Amino acid sequence: MTQSTRLVDLVHSRIDEFINTRESIVTTISSDLAVLVDFSRQFLSGGKRFRAQFAHLGWQSVPASPGHPAAGPSAGRPGENAGIVSVASALEVFHAAALVHDDIIDNSDTRRGAPSAHRRFESLHGAEGWAGSPGDFGRASAILLGDLLLGWSDELLDEGLDDAPDRASARRARREFNLMRTEVTAGQYLDILEERAWLTQPEAELLDRAVRVIIFKSAKYSVQAPLVIGAALAGATDDQLDTLRAFGLPLGIAYQLRDDLLGVFGDAAVTGKPSGDDLREGKRTVLIALARERLDTSSRHTVDRLLGRPDLTPDQISSLQQIIVDSGAVDRVETLIQQNVGQALAVLDGSDVAAGVSAELTDFAGTVTRRVF
Repeated sequence: MTQSTRLVDLVHSRIDEFINTRESIVTTISSDLAVLVDFSRQFLSGGKRFRAQFAHLGWQSVPASPGHPAAGPSAGRPGENAGIVSVASALEVFHAAALVHDDIIDNSDTRRGAPSAHRRFESLHGAEGWAGSPGDFGRASAILLGDLLLGWSDELLDEGLDDAPDRASARRARREFNLMRTEVTAGQYLDILEERAWLTQPEAELLDRAVRVIIFKSAKYSVQAPLVIGAALAGATDDQLDTLRAFGLPLGIAYQLRDDLLGVFGDAAVTGKPSGDDLREGKRTVLIALARERLDTSSRHTVDRLLGRPDLTPDQISSLQQIIVDSGAVDRVETLIQQNVGQALAVLDGSDVAAGVSAELTDFAGTVTRRVF
């Protein structure tokens, strides 16, 4: 079993264990609340666990020292330090909370091939024959589920920090986690802002504004922050953290650029989301900004008229996809992905990241930027 596979299994187990301990608290209040635990467990049962894996790689990247003997590549199996497993698990619970809220914001029906949280609560309302609007109940309940998961992620993080080798490392990891929460929330707001404010912004600024969304909504949150949090827990120096930041940011940008392509062209059977979902949601991504730069007036008008319509037909989605391809934007995004991956990997050359971990980071960079889901 590879270390990454073992880590994923350990994170699954840690999350299950944690939810089991919270189940008794919640259901003691009322048996009606069991659904919150059931939906949490279902929502946390899948996923690629990229953030957990980056956190563990960040932890391993710090050479072992007398004060932090468990860190470094020689630490071997990830189960040998319960702290990093709990912290990695906390990142996954936080991510689940963010997805629950994100699906409400985007009015998404599905997540990972199954109904999104608010749709599950909506179906529960309908099945039970309760009063009022199923949609209103679904959204309100999912907001609370997301809030509950946010709180649980913090509790799980604290349990991991209690196992840190020293208090200074724990405090630094906590600061990085707090920064991540602030930045991703800011990035989420910028995302919904761009879906609506693009019309009044200077055309020349739209690409830079789209890149800003990528950096704060995804790149830092998905790659850079988990690496830094894991390394901080292991007692990394400022220079070591700066190395991981310099590696993580361009890789995170590449990661999200791939996600933007999948949001428009991905196979629903593979991604678990309807094909062209970003088009229905009106996402003003780098892909769209690059396409608009090269479009004639008529095609640009078509994109602006159709983008963001939730009732897009399959033919309209196909038309938008073809316009984007013909603009050359897909090729330009693929080039940007390769450039950002190259920039990230160049950071590892000559760095003090251990050779074994550097090789794992290199392999993982390919995994997260060449994925099809």
